[in-house]
Amino acid sequence: MRSSIHAERGIVATSQPLAAQAGLSMLRAGGNAVDAALASAITLTVVEPTSNGLGSDAFALVFDGKRLWGLNGSGALPEASPLPGMKSPWPESGWCPVMVPGAPRAWADLHERFGRLPFRQLFEPAVGYARDGFPLSPVVARFWHKAAGRFKDPAFSDWQKTFLPAGFVPRPGAVWRCPELASTLERIAESRGEDFYTGSIAERIDHAAKTAGGALRASDLAAHRSLWVDPLSVPYHGCEICELPPNSQGIVALEALGILSTRSPQDPGQVLHESIEALKCAFAEALGQVGDPRDCPSVTGLIDPAHLREQAAGIQGRARPFVPDAPYLGGTVLLAAADRSGFMVSFIQSNYMGFGSGVVVPGTGIALSNRALCFSRKDGHPNRVGGGRRSYHTLMPGFLMRDGQPWGPFGVMGGFMQPQGHLQLVQWLVDWGDLPQAAVDRPRWRWDGGVRVAVEPDFPEATLHELVRRGHDVVRAESTDGFGRAQVILRKAEGGFVAGSDSRADGQAAGW
Repeated sequence: MRSSIHAERGIVATSQPLAAQAGLSMLRAGGNAVDAALASAITLTVVEPTSNGLGSDAFALVFDGKRLWGLNGSGALPEASPLPGMKSPWPESGWCPVMVPGAPRAWADLHERFGRLPFRQLFEPAVGYARDGFPLSPVVARFWHKAAGRFKDPAFSDWQKTFLPAGFVPRPGAVWRCPELASTLERIAESRGEDFYTGSIAERIDHAAKTAGGALRASDLAAHRSLWVDPLSVPYHGCEICELPPNSQGIVALEALGILSTRSPQDPGQVLHESIEALKCAFAEALGQVGDPRDCPSVTGLIDPAHLREQAAGIQGRARPFVPDAPYLGGTVLLAAADRSGFMVSFIQSNYMGFGSGVVVPGTGIALSNRALCFSRKDGHPNRVGGGRRSYHTLMPGFLMRDGQPWGPFGVMGGFMQPQGHLQLVQWLVDWGDLPQAAVDRPRWRWDGGVRVAVEPDFPEATLHELVRRGHDVVRAESTDGFGRAQVILRKAEGGFVAGSDSRADGQAAGW
């Protein structure tokens, strides 16, 4: 098991070591945690394209030394999208599920409000790795290899030219470079993101869509704006758990933890059973009420104390068969950063299903997402599909407060595993007093619908017997894939920070 990392001046935790070092270099250059988080996030679009890219969405929670801010950097469905009228199953790849990318605008907006270093400086590590190349880390190489099979059809020739150039085989240590991506990053840096939404990059995206029959247009890009939002929170065993409001699914973790805060089971098997049941209840409600932010103003009722007590009273001794109506898919990067000036950041960005749609804009290195698969087909639903609408979003950075003071950023990537991972991390950190690395490395469970619960290979056997006795259909997974990858940074009472980076990924916590 890895050890938690302690540091006094600042710290960054990411899923890829080169990205962590990029963020740390900004702290050493006099930047703050926002600069560090952004440099790491931008670098991750190059060194971990298996989970994110320039076509990503991004969400953030930022503590600036005085208060907690929330940023929703998700994009909308193109106005002319064919999905609303499509009767057949929605395709997982190609132009149909592509949404407007939100990450480049989110980077610029976060920097404008909080950044200290020049915006262009934040891009220097990423540009260097894209132009000169970098060696693939093992987990990234494994998922890159899987994607090569997914996108082997000639229809994905632009993806192949970009991510499988002649002579390149995705294996650990193989060097990949993409000069086109480096040039695109430089244009974003020089224009503070405007070129992506209203300039030459937007024109290239528009042209590529028109040529291939896609719906994304320059007008959709120009209309995109990030949303500054007020975080939501619930008290939990002496702490306050903070998440973003819809269209993020953060409300799932908040409701589940809020339900559990009203109960006091002692037996570990009962704690686990009630955690799964609370999570099911929260998912069942959120999947019916979360969608475009304009259509779910009353979702805060899900964390009203009276509602939480009512839901808690419904938990019985046996498993209940809730059935979710959304796929358990995802591919995401989550990072955290903190500095001694008081800034702390929880940041997450994603193309959704790994490389996303498989669409790469020719000559740019831009891989576009397939986030539109998270929409509902139900008429009148807050998450109904429609042009200009934001979908239910799996991305959810987390933040912990304790005794009215910031304790630290945390999160777990992995689609619909994210609220489940948040719940488990909070329990280990708050209830068990784990240090960050111990908490992120503990074996996890994942509810997969109905009464089915998957657990990681090294999950304790005795606890599994108790779940089976209570009616859960328990399956021991063959690998840790699908159980998320976490990052945690906590502020120590005596000063400085302690952090952990999930051993399920390639990353690290790096401090100074």
